[in-house]
Amino acid sequence: MRHKIRTTRPQEFINITKKVADEVKNSNVRDGIAVIYVPHTTVGVTINESADPDVVRDMISSLDKTYPLHGEYLHYEGNSHSHIKASLMGSSCTVIIQEGKLLLGTWQGIYFCEFDGPRDREFYLKIIKG
Repeated sequence: MRHKIRTTRPQEFINITKKVADEVKNSNVRDGIAVIYVPHTTVGVTINESADPDVVRDMISSLDKTYPLHGEYLHYEGNSHSHIKASLMGSSCTVIIQEGKLLLGTWQGIYFCEFDGPRDREFYLKIIKG
């Protein structure tokens, strides 16, 4: 299933947990896995705390300190920092489906991680019956 997403800032984490959970519910799959994949080189996907928005701000801030916007990069487009950050986050994640629901911890959420926005983007979701 393809999902379009519009990012609005140069760097942002968008919580897509509800979208994924809704698709799992609509699939009627009771047990299996959900695979979330982003087909972009400057976007990642990750699972992390969703209760406190400061966690996302801290993550972006820490990534910026380690991989700043302007560094000694050779890539001519000027967005090497976003490629590095996306690679660190990864282009996919997998969540277990148990009893028709995502098996996430109490504080966990699934984040679409934009590092070179704003842009029109997409992510794919594959639900596999187990």
